[in-house]
Amino acid sequence: MKVLITGANGQLGSELRRDLASGRTELGEIPAALKSAQVVGVDVAELDITDGPAVQQYLQNNPVDVIINCAAMTNVDGCEKELEVAFKVNALGARNLAIAAEAIGAKLIHVSTDYVFAGDGFSPYIEWDLVNPKSIYGKSKALGEQYVQTFCSRYFIVRTAWLYGYEGNNFVKTIMRVARKNGSIKVVDDQLGNPTNAVDLAHHLLKLAATEQYGIYHCTGTGICSWYDFASKIVELAGIDCQVNACTTEEYGSPTRRPAYSALDNMALRCTVGDEMRPWEEALTCFFENYTESEKA
Repeated sequence: MKVLITGANGQLGSELRRDLASGRTELGEIPAALKSAQVVGVDVAELDITDGPAVQQYLQNNPVDVIINCAAMTNVDGCEKELEVAFKVNALGARNLAIAAEAIGAKLIHVSTDYVFAGDGFSPYIEWDLVNPKSIYGKSKALGEQYVQTFCSRYFIVRTAWLYGYEGNNFVKTIMRVARKNGSIKVVDDQLGNPTNAVDLAHHLLKLAATEQYGIYHCTGTGICSWYDFASKIVELAGIDCQVNACTTEEYGSPTRRPAYSALDNMALRCTVGDEMRPWEEALTCFFENYTESEKA
């Protein structure tokens, strides 16, 4: 089996490459069909997914069995300022990969987000709930989902949320850096969701890749918390002497409308390949147990 990972240098792409190379994740063995897989990792320098002809040519010359699309513009505030770039990467990029995947008969795993929902609910969103994004980031990702469903017959759309990992930039690393620098941080406590360890997400993406159970999935850490709860736990586990103060979204003054409640329910996983996502506190504790001291500095 041959696997192509786009966005291969990011936190999720890096985790997938590591897991495929070792044959296991922190949660256990990867599917047998993938243990001897030939893995090709590309980032924008090797393949610009916004260039449709280039994507089609690349995959015609280098056919694969599975494409895992981890490439995305995830800077939520940046998307509001550069909506055309967000559209090109998050929507057209997904379309280009879907068309090319269909042409060579490859499976496409497309990673999406909780931001496709309005975020005004009071119970976790299920896969069949209607999308209604409020931000440019969410709208671009929702359109990317539509393109994947339209142009590819062998797709997995996997929505995740509040993702962090050993590589790349993320909320966990930002909180540690700011907490050490300032000794006091302010974090919103009126936005609720599911912190997700990239290890757990990668494990489930590989489980899905070995099947033909196509469709839409949610894949987030178990349990719901606020960004304030998440930040407080990060500071505690990192052993940083810092005061974590709660504030409202209005007090924080974010330029982008973010979901107030965007928790996801992993119903489709439970009904198919199984939901092994860890409680978010457990997954975060494991992250710190495996995060090297040089990285913590």
